[in-house]
Amino acid sequence: MNIESLKSNFRGQILTPGSPEYDASRIIWNAMIDRKPAAIARCTGPADVRAAVQFSADQNIYPAIRGGGHNAAGLAMLDDGLIIDVSTMKGIFVDPTNRTATAQTGLTWCEFDRETALYGLATTGGLISTTGIAGLTLGGGVGWLMGQCGLVCDNTLSYDIVLASGEFVRANADEHPDLFWALKGGGGNFGVVTSITYRMYPITTVISGMVLHPLAHARDVLRFYRDFVMSGLPDELIVYAGALCTPDGNPVVALIPAWCGDLAEGERVLEPLRKFGSPIADLVAAMPYTAMQQMIDGVAPFGLRSYWKSRFLSELPDDAIDTFVRYAETSTSPRSLAILENGHGAVSRVAVDATPFSSRTAAFDLVLISIWSDPNEDKRHIDWTREFHSAMQPWSAGSVYVNALDQDDAARVPEAYGANYARLSAVKATYDPENRFRRNNNIR
Repeated sequence: MNIESLKSNFRGQILTPGSPEYDASRIIWNAMIDRKPAAIARCTGPADVRAAVQFSADQNIYPAIRGGGHNAAGLAMLDDGLIIDVSTMKGIFVDPTNRTATAQTGLTWCEFDRETALYGLATTGGLISTTGIAGLTLGGGVGWLMGQCGLVCDNTLSYDIVLASGEFVRANADEHPDLFWALKGGGGNFGVVTSITYRMYPITTVISGMVLHPLAHARDVLRFYRDFVMSGLPDELIVYAGALCTPDGNPVVALIPAWCGDLAEGERVLEPLRKFGSPIADLVAAMPYTAMQQMIDGVAPFGLRSYWKSRFLSELPDDAIDTFVRYAETSTSPRSLAILENGHGAVSRVAVDATPFSSRTAAFDLVLISIWSDPNEDKRHIDWTREFHSAMQPWSAGSVYVNALDQDDAARVPEAYGANYARLSAVKATYDPENRFRRNNNIR
């Protein structure tokens, strides 16, 4: 790879082994990923992105794309090749009159929310604020506001993207509509997205937090949770449940509500959840939306080792709850999380083929996130995660959230898209026929 030919047409930094910032720039969220690229091209804007893409084509190499670097599978990094790094591209323009925000793809959700909150606006934006906006959005994007606002991808209005050919285009409902559809969940398969325009909502204060119960009471708590969320919640409310440990190491089961409507009504709707059983802590309160977005950042910090498994569940009968609790009780790391997410409301009212994200009506999403620090413990934690995931197979809906796939899940990519996969493959053939962008959850 002749990196000198890129330097002549590139305004940003190009880091190579030996550059002062090289080692720091290749660190991503999951410490299991320790890859050493030949070069990291830190782009200052779309022109740099275009130069890096054209260089990749000229050199016949297959670059990886780095935004927030939060993906568990480490798709932002590769050995020996080129990283097209957009993480320093952090421009954002908020239009409060039309309630839109156009953001460059180096932003994290924390950075995005900080700017939009000035105007009293928010949109669905994941669960961990250090996640990059690009990867989450391109994979569909679940989040606290999805009952009221839909998925992140349901609120995208336009994408600016550098294609494999080097052409810089805008994709929206009127321009390249086939590509626009594919970008609403199809991942980084079609080019390097440089900015995204989002629909925004007047959301400022929410009600959220955690209600914690001892893990010993988990079966009763999760049965209540199942019945509560399946009883027909208002769009304004999303509730997750999770098995985790408190900072002092006590295993608990947490109910995590997120209410984004009228505050008095929210207090009324949440009263049964807060009064159920004998919680050891009720941390639910009114708070700024930005505080809710950062509420659980501490459970998944940068720099620890992690392994994920996930699947959508069609139901959560008592047998499934018993299995969930049995594995939660044998968790191999106090940092690990077993989460149940429930999507409803605006998410479920979008047609299955309106976006690539096809799992619109599955009752629950099971997300298992093992987190630890000692490399010598890798096998133990990975084995627990795999065994837990396999044990929940009988209740599988046959689909998975593409953003929750780990390094060994490449064969499951079609599972993430269901009947939409063939259409995605056709768009891929149109815009990236050589599969230049293959360092991702690849659509062939």
